[in-house]
Amino acid sequence: MSLPSPTASTVEKLQKSLHEKAKSEANFRFYSLWDKVCRTDVLAEAYRRCRRNGGAAGVDREAFSDIEDQGREAWLANLQQELRSRKYAPAALRRVWIPKSNGGQRPLGIPTIRDRVVQMAALLVLGPIFEADLLDEQYGFREKLDAKMAVRRVYFHLTRGHREVVDGDLRDYFNVIPHGPLMKSVARRVSDGSMLSVMKAWLNAPVVERTPGGEVRSTAARDGHRGTPQGGVISPLLANLYFRRFALAFRGSRTALQAGARLVNYADDFVICCRPGKGAMAMEKMRELMGRLGLTVNEQKTRLVKVPEAVFDFLGYTLGRFYGKGGRPYLGTRPSKKSISRVLGRIHEETSTRWITTSAEKRVEELNPLLRGWCGYFDQGPVYRPYRLVKRYTERRLRRWLMKKHKRRGTGYRQYPDEFLYEKLGLFNPLAHRVSRTRAKA
Repeated sequence: MSLPSPTASTVEKLQKSLHEKAKSEANFRFYSLWDKVCRTDVLAEAYRRCRRNGGAAGVDREAFSDIEDQGREAWLANLQQELRSRKYAPAALRRVWIPKSNGGQRPLGIPTIRDRVVQMAALLVLGPIFEADLLDEQYGFREKLDAKMAVRRVYFHLTRGHREVVDGDLRDYFNVIPHGPLMKSVARRVSDGSMLSVMKAWLNAPVVERTPGGEVRSTAARDGHRGTPQGGVISPLLANLYFRRFALAFRGSRTALQAGARLVNYADDFVICCRPGKGAMAMEKMRELMGRLGLTVNEQKTRLVKVPEAVFDFLGYTLGRFYGKGGRPYLGTRPSKKSISRVLGRIHEETSTRWITTSAEKRVEELNPLLRGWCGYFDQGPVYRPYRLVKRYTERRLRRWLMKKHKRRGTGYRQYPDEFLYEKLGLFNPLAHRVSRTRAKA
């Protein structure tokens, strides 16, 4: 068991005092925060967390290994001096594109490690303050809350009769959040000028994308006064703060009261569960409020779902009516078809011939965290069939990979039986995980 570092314990004390102050005085504005960002223990803890998270280098190409080669303590001391002297200015973001489940691409703005550490230090200070203000409906990027808890909350509302569901989707949420209202949300609690000016600089940071024709520089965020870049450490907190404006306005509306509406939000995903016959009015109110906040509802993906006649997906799960033994209907959850398809695609990639020169043990080392993580998240509701599908697909793909590696013909069932895969190579078994989870719950 690893013990917490001394810096972690002192940072926790700071966070606890900030949170208690914010919780006890709902209108208090913190006027002295930048000095806390500059603290040695806060910067050391921020670096430790960024190092643990890993991630690619920014535009300066500096990696964690480079920092540690030159000396982490000296690097942090130089950064601390820069912050205290108010000479710190963020670098440009490095633009990369990651695939989306619908076949499109999502832009990520990767800060330099230096900027990530400063953002993490700011998050360590600001997070406990704003945690006191975030609403029960908000589950994203918060300690002791997770996506599965949000799914369970939606399921709870369905079982209590709130079965008309606004399945909402916002178009490009992170990239269209207006800076002015967002900074007002921050300034409601923060009056420290240094902190506010640095946060503005993070929002306005240019983006650099490397292309075959050279580097392309964009200042779209500064020019349009919109967006908090996905990839930034501070961005999830800012996204939560801005969504809180919608959640508060919706919660306080007459429509929400009349519809018995129950909002559940995780990052830019949200659903509104309503009493029968009231979903349409809740959807209309949601559109109105989002428009007033400068956000755009994705009409192609936003829909009104009536359970149990239809099902809907939320955070990787499908919720609605299913049928158990003997055709008995029940309200429940299961991994969505997209989630299953996505994990099968990743298994396919990890067992493709591009890895044919690696060892079988290395392939299993890559597969196990993928399988364990997927099963660890999708362990709510009846999961035997999805687990069995993933298990059989993994076995088939790994056997074929082994046969091609050793230039043999056939399916590999005889040459590489289950005992070889699970006992010799140590492949993770989803069905064994399911049994252990069942016994733990019992």
